[in-house]
Amino acid sequence: MATAVTSKIRFHEPQIEMAHGAGGKASRRLIEGLFVPLLCESSSGILGDAAHIQMDGVLVGITTDSFVVKPLSFPGGSIGELAINGTVNDLAVSGVKAEAIVVTFVLEAGLPTEILEAEVRAMAKAAKDAGVIIAGGDTKVVEHGKADGMYISTAGIGRTIPGVNINPASVRPGDKVLLSGPVGDHGITILLARGDLDFEADLTSDTRSVLPLVEALVAAAGPGVRWMRDPTRGGMATSLNELARDCRLGVALYEDDVPVRETVRGACELLGLDPFHIANEGQFLAVVAPEHAEAGLAALRAAPGGDNACLIGEIREQPAGSVLALTRYGASRIVDMLVGDPLPRIC
Repeated sequence: MATAVTSKIRFHEPQIEMAHGAGGKASRRLIEGLFVPLLCESSSGILGDAAHIQMDGVLVGITTDSFVVKPLSFPGGSIGELAINGTVNDLAVSGVKAEAIVVTFVLEAGLPTEILEAEVRAMAKAAKDAGVIIAGGDTKVVEHGKADGMYISTAGIGRTIPGVNINPASVRPGDKVLLSGPVGDHGITILLARGDLDFEADLTSDTRSVLPLVEALVAAAGPGVRWMRDPTRGGMATSLNELARDCRLGVALYEDDVPVRETVRGACELLGLDPFHIANEGQFLAVVAPEHAEAGLAALRAAPGGDNACLIGEIREQPAGSVLALTRYGASRIVDMLVGDPLPRIC
């Protein structure tokens, strides 16, 4: 049995690089080539932001995440708030309402207590705002210089939201792609906070719970909601490429309709980056059946924080397995998954 499982391993790179944690192509190679063959051989579930498990006849969702952002605090948020929102969001876009989270702190010796207290307070507030309890956790301390101050890991659990079934296999040609708001804010905010870009800008992270927006969409579009994802590491482009590959259809993206703040666009132009590859922490993508798209979009725009929600594309038969960005002037380009790691330590 061990030999048979080992023969399925497709990851043969000699060492782990930063790109393997960036959420793009290298991450997929690591997960699908090493982790899945050895750890998930008996699982028939879909790889996504959360797993769905039957427990005594009750379908629950469970997710886990780790947060290694640098700096720990940044305009619009901090690692503590990010840890709660990120966990709640992974469940929300999987059709699950978070109910409880457990938290592990990896603290670096020499970390000022006031910084730790500030992050614990930020976590408590974010949990209260999201309506989730912090049920327990663990603490470890490592040597000075070994953990960028602190790392936080979480595990979240919740009940599935009635009336929605998230599955890329249910996506059909003609379905519409919705986006909850501007892309790239979080990744560029972190870049500016680190001082890696020599200009000043009025920009803050978009970190927030997207659960209220998800619930509004589900209430309006119900079974018409086919798929959702929060485009964190690897950005919107990577999430849509994963969808295209999983459903074996094409995603036509209306490039001019995707909201991108001028600050984000300018920073990306300076650095040679694509805004569609930049991480977000408070937005989500949804694929909705065409007959429900108008009602779903209206519900998003009516929900608090959903003013900038928009329709940004549709599902097509071709190019199968790919994302094609179209402009109103007739130009087009293939939008690939993130390659490499342009912005490490962002979440």
